[in-house]
Amino acid sequence: MKDSQMDTGPLLPDGLFAGLTEPAPGTLERLHDRLAAAAAGRQLIDVSYRTVDSPLGRLLLAATERGLVRVAFALEDHDAVLQALADKLSPRILEAPSRLDNAARQLEEYFAGTRRSFEVPLDFALSRGFRLSVLEHLPHIAYGSTESYADVAKAAGSPKAVRAVGSACANNPLPVVVPCHRVVRSDGSFGGYLGGPEAKRILLALEAA
Repeated sequence: MKDSQMDTGPLLPDGLFAGLTEPAPGTLERLHDRLAAAAAGRQLIDVSYRTVDSPLGRLLLAATERGLVRVAFALEDHDAVLQALADKLSPRILEAPSRLDNAARQLEEYFAGTRRSFEVPLDFALSRGFRLSVLEHLPHIAYGSTESYADVAKAAGSPKAVRAVGSACANNPLPVVVPCHRVVRSDGSFGGYLGGPEAKRILLALEAA
């Protein structure tokens, strides 16, 4: 049969999908949760992630088996953050909210004013050298207190590395949980912040209340 003589009618009979309904509410979510659990059980996930709402906007949380590895603001572009995690850590990334329930709960308590420190394991795989020294010091700055960039440089072992402290804070992969918002300029002004100046103001005001 020549091409011009081929039947061009519908490939599937009419009414084939008649009677089919949309999945029951929550079905896809439950299937996804089962997939995530199965993948985790077979050690097929290297990075789990979820998002949470906060007074600072929607936050992305990501964790490895060692601990929380990333907290990202919406303005950072969550898709870009996930791609960076795939490039730097592992492409085996899956949205698995339940694996981050504890971190999400502690953040909710913090923003509600009922938690002053975080008790979640942290993975500093994205930081090295002097930046890592700075980040390891930041949780020692008390809730409701601040330190200058110069103070942090001294505490991190390099008193003259004030600008490097600013760079470490600006590239902090775990903002809020690792409180770089508590680092301010020597004159008391805020300085820069990864989440923007308004986010830093909100956090300092929360802790001052």
